[in-house]
Amino acid sequence: MNIYRERPNFIPWPPLLLVASTLTAILLGRIVPLPFEFGGAFVLGIVLIILALGIDLWAMRTLHEAQTTILPHRGSDYLVDYGPFGFSRNPIYLANMVLLVGMGCFSKNAWFLLLAPVDGVMTHFLAIRREENHLLAKFGYQFEAYCRKVRRWI
Repeated sequence: MNIYRERPNFIPWPPLLLVASTLTAILLGRIVPLPFEFGGAFVLGIVLIILALGIDLWAMRTLHEAQTTILPHRGSDYLVDYGPFGFSRNPIYLANMVLLVGMGCFSKNAWFLLLAPVDGVMTHFLAIRREENHLLAKFGYQFEAYCRKVRRWI
């Protein structure tokens, strides 16, 4: 039996990584300030934060309507390929990165901008690869067809 078939992970890495990246950026911003300023940074930050939260809420609502789990360490009951999942295989994780960039612009703290790709890479290795193995084991050809149609973006 494939270990990924029932559950992709035992730890919900993506939200933990988002919190860790946020706290690290705040802490580093206090210890070693790395200012980030350009005209409109504050407004761009607000727009990006709203965009990220909108993508998150849309994805969560879509998963809820499909009656499948939103928790990244639980097994999926249904392959969702519509809504935001029709544009990105990982819209919540993409929104996490956009949120970090938005918080960096809003707070004018460049540590957020530097940690956003680190968060994305860690999410890829700790969660996305395992989740995709889970979906492939559970949904087979249907998931392969979805992967050919929709980009990952992280």
